[in-house]
Amino acid sequence: MSIGADANVGVMGAGAMGAGIAQVAAVSGHAVILADENAEAVDRARDAHARALARDVEKGRLTAEAAASAKARIRYLPGISANQLGAMRECGVVVEAIHEDLDAKRALFTMLDGIVTADCILATNTSSLSVAAIASACLAKERVVGIHFFNPAPVMPLVEIVPALTTSAETVHAAVALVERWGKLSVVASDTPGFIVNRIARPFYGESLRVLEEGIADCATIDWAMREIGGFRMGPFELMDLIGNDVNYAVTYSVFRSMFFDPRYRPTLTQRRLVEAGLLGRKAGRGYYDYRDGAPAATAATEDRALGQRVVDRVLAMLINEAVDALYLRVASAADIERAIVKGVNYPKGLLRWGDEIGAAKVLARLEALQDEYGDDRYRPSVLLRNVVRAKGRLLA
Repeated sequence: MSIGADANVGVMGAGAMGAGIAQVAAVSGHAVILADENAEAVDRARDAHARALARDVEKGRLTAEAAASAKARIRYLPGISANQLGAMRECGVVVEAIHEDLDAKRALFTMLDGIVTADCILATNTSSLSVAAIASACLAKERVVGIHFFNPAPVMPLVEIVPALTTSAETVHAAVALVERWGKLSVVASDTPGFIVNRIARPFYGESLRVLEEGIADCATIDWAMREIGGFRMGPFELMDLIGNDVNYAVTYSVFRSMFFDPRYRPTLTQRRLVEAGLLGRKAGRGYYDYRDGAPAATAATEDRALGQRVVDRVLAMLINEAVDALYLRVASAADIERAIVKGVNYPKGLLRWGDEIGAAKVLARLEALQDEYGDDRYRPSVLLRNVVRAKGRLLA
């Protein structure tokens, strides 16, 4: 099974992610059908494509002719009824990018399974739901695979390829070849909650929120510490406000629930209350920070480097432990874990390498101190971390 360079590409869902995937496919030379039940979403996607392609021309990333050709290759289709989706029969691959609701995704895949040809690959862009559960809606389960882009899809280089238990090796190879032909960097992740990036990155947000709730430091101080001392491009609170607190909380809760309520992934009341209050971040004008006109810029309450280092050490220990545990539980290879963290969330370096630079024994000691202080299983060290320390080895062998 393969997806030819001249294959038609279907994209279900014309929100920011679906529109971005459609743009990537069109710029790569594919004829694209972009469908959504909401006609307004389709219109917004059309306008967004016009602006994005014009910007690419202005910045020299595309010629005017290439941009015009890419735009002409996209067919916009409002409505997702079986009759309206007959056009998907022309596609070699259909990528689903609708909202994160398992029942809705399963219903759509059942519909698509009865429409597309036998050699068409069906892909889901889910960020946290089970690919196996989505594939179970289809008779031909072997052709269903997760192809998880990061937002914005035209800009972010990483794509997670996620085979379900029922996905064929041929489908995985075809998905990898497709996204790499589109100029993306692929990593293969097991079908576990959050895959690689959304699983390993949870402590960046969750542990920072715990530090805030304990009154150790305010949002701006934590952000300052993670940027200036940790070397991260953005602090956790400004990043959550950018992502959207509703989106970030939904992913956190989805991973927590799917991991059988493991305390390592427990959400916080602080973020839940912001979501309940509608303080969703930049898109709402307020989140952890106030973005309304005239609002004063947030500044760190202190720039004490000793305090900042304490914050960074705590959050980083949790991040490294999560990466080590993902390797231990075979979520992905060490190389793909490192690649995903650097290219998917723009961390300054891979977490396994970072752990080796700090020293596995020091990371373990920090986690054991936190577990002793709080008596909370969220701080339990990975078995692999303990084994590496015992063997006086390295995380990146």
